[in-house]
Amino acid sequence: MLYRAFLGLVDRLPLPSLRVQRLIAFAVILSQAGISVTGAVVRVTASGLGCPTWPQCFPGSFTPVGVSEVPVVHQTVEFGNRLLTFAVTLCAALIVLAVVRARRRREVLVYAWLMPGGTVVQAIIGGITVRTGLLWWTVAVHLLASMVMVWLAVVLYAKIGQPDDGIDTVQVPAPLRWLTALSGVALAGVLIAGTLVTAAGPHAGDKSIERPVARLQVEIVTLVHLHSQLLVGYLALLVGLAFGLFAVGITPAIRVRLSVLLGLVVSQSLVGVVQYFTDVPAALVAIHVGGAAACTAATAALWASLRVREQVDAPAPVSQPAAH
Repeated sequence: MLYRAFLGLVDRLPLPSLRVQRLIAFAVILSQAGISVTGAVVRVTASGLGCPTWPQCFPGSFTPVGVSEVPVVHQTVEFGNRLLTFAVTLCAALIVLAVVRARRRREVLVYAWLMPGGTVVQAIIGGITVRTGLLWWTVAVHLLASMVMVWLAVVLYAKIGQPDDGIDTVQVPAPLRWLTALSGVALAGVLIAGTLVTAAGPHAGDKSIERPVARLQVEIVTLVHLHSQLLVGYLALLVGLAFGLFAVGITPAIRVRLSVLLGLVVSQSLVGVVQYFTDVPAALVAIHVGGAAACTAATAALWASLRVREQVDAPAPVSQPAAH
């Protein structure tokens, strides 16, 4: 009943073209990845408690207020990150309206609705993070949830570009698709280990002497080695996958995605090495988080390209010979 009423309202909107739908979907990817980077900026500038309450910035105010206890720069950085949530929410709402108005197929609708749903979950996790004083595991969950949203947004973008009346077509043999899925699992391990390194590292998100942020009590060098070994395993899987894909023959689209992914992973590895030997400078942390989002997006794009919907033209009818 409610959904029918919703459809009635949506049908009053202009019918979005495929190009408009894809532009909105791309904006969803950028917003989901962008908020993970701004979250890293909040952390490395020690602005995590620039707004010490949630959903309000300060008790009785949703915007920063002049208080001597919290520097203005920290308030500005944290409040700016919260403002970006509105952009994420707007993009998530627009993509739902666009695909519903266009009456796209069911799987597109499901992925589209995951965008506002995931945004709500992220807001709740962010609130827990602030209210618990930036406990390391809440920050880790917050980042990992952002990476999941980036993955889903990329898959949504890929599916929007495929025809609703097309036929599912497998582009590579099943073992290679399973190997791609395994590389996604390896990426998840790399991301989790990366959050543990941050949790034990120097960027706690707040430097208040009165309320120090609890850190993960594990030797950071041990965690760095775990993170790097998982990254090596992830890269090794991708190299093996590349040999397999080229052996069976791949489409230009898959080749481009694979090349981009390998380049991003190698670049991300170099950033991590520089971080290790330069005592984790703040600027590189934000770059590293952006690289993590890019690697996640590229892996998702590769995965989505291995099974696509293609328009199949019906065969022309065979003319019968004229009867004599």
